[in-house]
Amino acid sequence: MKRSVLVLIGAVAGGLVGYFGFLWIARQGFYALVLPGALLGVGASLFPNRSTALCIVCGLLALALGVLAEWQFAPFIRDGSLGYFVTHIHQLKPITLIMIAAGAFIGFWAPFSRRQHEDRS
Repeated sequence: MKRSVLVLIGAVAGGLVGYFGFLWIARQGFYALVLPGALLGVGASLFPNRSTALCIVCGLLALALGVLAEWQFAPFIRDGSLGYFVTHIHQLKPITLIMIAAGAFIGFWAPFSRRQHEDRS
């Protein structure tokens, strides 16, 4: 239980750094949408865990954070609400969707690669 909490704290810290880092970098003229999800995963991977479910949760959180960051940076002109953005996410450019997916994958894979197997002896 303690490890899971540490993993989630690391994920939140990494996600916050990635989110605000993405917005700052975007204002400089660069597009690093993979950053929020990837740093969430890196933050989660600072602590070893034994749960595959926790890794999946980190991946889903990274996906949601990537969508939230893109919505905050470039909402649709017709309707700027998050609900409209989510229901029309398929209209985003392919590179945007690829970067969100890559961030989500890293958000899952980084803590998954640090996973420790339980001894069943």
